Amino acid sequence: MLFVLQHHESQHPHYDFRLERGGRLVSWALPKGLPAHVDERKLAVRVPDHELSFATFEGEIPAGQYGAGTIRIVDSGTYDCELWTERRIVVRLYGRSGSVVLAMVPFKHGKPREWLAIRVS
Repeated sequence: MLFVLQHHESQHPHYDFRLERGGRLVSWALPKGLPAHVDERKLAVRVPDHELSFATFEGEIPAGQYGAGTIRIVDSGTYDCELWTERRIVVRLYGRSGSVVLAMVPFKHGKPREWLAIRVS
């Protein structure tokens, strides 16, 4: 299965983290990117799933369309799923920048779309 991390220069610049699952890209917007250090946590906002073809997209989304702005791929590769439940996702990413374990956990008392991205290793 594949993953992709895209930098999205839009009205509010952020990163998009996407995991292939069930023929779609399950997606989160990360205002400050993925955590770089073990135990570091960063906000991840769940956004609509995307088509698999979007995993290789780099370029411009025209003004007036959903997600308008410039997108470029920062990292991509494959991943192994260690756990996937409604309350916790744990994946080992194998990207251009090496191998890392990442946990995605929804806030217990936050807004429904708010998650935490936590660097495990």
